[in-house]
Amino acid sequence: MAEELSQRERALRRLPLPYSLALRLRDAGVSAEVICQYVNVELAALGGVYRIAEAKLLAAQNVADDGSRGG
Repeated sequence: MAEELSQRERALRRLPLPYSLALRLRDAGVSAEVICQYVNVELAALGGVYRIAEAKLLAAQNVADDGSRGG
């Protein structure tokens, strides 16, 4: 039997890979330096990547919420 995905996981899967990866790695406690290597950004830009990723995640969650209410 398939396990139901959380709202957050469904939203993370909708994000472009670098944003999803940055959030997943941060949540897992991976160091900022390693995350920068994976998403190919300078350390000084990582905060901006997180802000964009969080905004995209929130938008994806809102789309999921709207879609689940309509049916």
